[in-house]
Amino acid sequence: MSGTPAAVIDAAAVIDAARERGWSLATAESLTAGAVVARLVDVPGASDVIAGGAACYSYSAKTRVLGVDAGLLERTGAVTAEVAAAMAEGAQRLYDADLAVSTTGVAGPGPDARGVPEGTVHLGIARRGGPARTREVRLSGGRAEIRALAVQEALAELAAELADPSES
Repeated sequence: MSGTPAAVIDAAAVIDAARERGWSLATAESLTAGAVVARLVDVPGASDVIAGGAACYSYSAKTRVLGVDAGLLERTGAVTAEVAAAMAEGAQRLYDADLAVSTTGVAGPGPDARGVPEGTVHLGIARRGGPARTREVRLSGGRAEIRALAVQEALAELAAELADPSES
């Protein structure tokens, strides 16, 4: 599914919501290379809820650290909804977190080697005990702007899950 860019989400609000629910958070980041977890741990007291973050840029890191199937990566490349889901599930398992978010995409300039357009971003979200879900967004701007917007999208995904009253 494609989406429109998320509203600006305050990292402190994400940390507070996780603390209120008693949930731990984790990240699995390719496109953002650790910037999501870095934004979260900028918040004082984040250590109460952040389990960890994995910056896995290469295929081999995605496989070794997060358990993403090597065959899937070879067949499809890293910028797919399936890979985003597998990354989020891998981080959730690796850190034994209640909620994990992942980012994979193409910051540019230009498309990736498989022709995936610049600005294509897949976000994954994995919740303990539930199936992973994904969201695709198309972002624009230069490389730094696309990566910064992807961080905001990941924070928005965490905020939405933490606001969901169906689980507590």
